[in-house]
Formats: sequence, C-alpha cells, structure tokens
Amino acid sequence: MAEAERIIGTPDTPEPAAAEPEQSGEERPRGRRRIAVLFGVAAFAYALDLISKMIVVAKLEHHPPIEIIGDWLKFEAIRNAGAAFGFGEAFTVIFTVIAAAVIVVIARLARKLYSLPWAIALGLLLGGALGNLTDRIFRSPGVFEGAVVDFIAPKHFAVFNLADSAIVCGGILIVLLSFRGLDPDGTVHKD
Repeated sequence: MAEAERIIGTPDTPEPAAAEPEQSGEERPRGRRRIAVLFGVAAFAYALDLISKMIVVAKLEHHPPIEIIGDWLKFEAIRNAGAAFGFGEAFTVIFTVIAAAVIVVIARLARKLYSLPWAIALGLLLGGALGNLTDRIFRSPGVFEGAVVDFIAPKHFAVFNLADSAIVCGGILIVLLSFRGLDPDGTVHKD
C-alpha cells in the first residue's frame, strides 16, 4: 500500500534531495537570462555607436557642423585621441589598455550576475567601452593609437559620441545601485 501511495504522489515521505536541484536549476537560468540581458544591451549600444560613427565619417567629416538646436547643440565630426575635453592625447595607448581591462572585468563579473539593473548597467558600460576600443584599435593613426570619432557637440561642453553616453549612463546607474546597496549577485546590503 505504501508503494502505491508513493507512486500516486501522496506526501508520505519528503524528498529533500529532489527539492535542492530544482532550486539551483531555477537560479542558473535566471543568471543566464541576466547575462543575456548584459550582452544584449552591450550589443545594442555597440551597434548604435558603430553605425552612428560610420554615418558621421561618411556624411559629416570634412563638412560644416549641423546645427540641431541653434548653437546650443550641433553635430560636428572631430577625431579625439585623448579623453573627455581632449585631455591626455599623448596617452592613447593607456586609454586603450583601460578600455580592454574594463571589458575583461565585466566579462569576469558576468558569471556572478543575478541582478537585472546591474546587467543593464554593465551592458551599457561594455557596449560603450567596445565602441571606443574599436576606434582606438582600427582608426588612424594606427593600432592602439587610433582617435575616437566624436560628434555630439553641446555648447560649452566636450564633444562626445554614443559610446561615451552609454559609459556615462552605465556609470551613473552603477553609482545609484551601489547607493541603494544592490550588489551584482542580487543581494542587498545596508551599511
């Protein structure tokens, strides 16, 4: 009789060993989905940056700036070998190494990622870093010394591109998540 009850599914004996694999099985797909979000956001940010730079180089470089909102916002193609505001033009190789290091750190962190907001933030950071790293590797004057294509020119501010925007947005989101105590693994801590 006990055998028949077990086959029918009456709860006469709990099976804790079966419950644990189901729980860990649920956590793994959830982590994989977060990783997919990270790489999906990164691919989207990277593609937008790459396409925008191709259009800027083809249609705007060596042409007068296009005024979007009077002289407050223009599209103006420039090549920037340095960082924001053109600082550090002699350190292009260092910026290339930093971008590559950011990509490696994000790829390693992705294995422990269980937070959707962190996946989005890191995806933006990754996509932006890949966009500017592509310029630094493949644009003139040479490998690891290439100048980044910038084109968004607000009045009294640095000229930047969509990769820079993705990096800044990802960085702001990371700061906000850190202030809220949310870690990339999905845990919340209060200090």
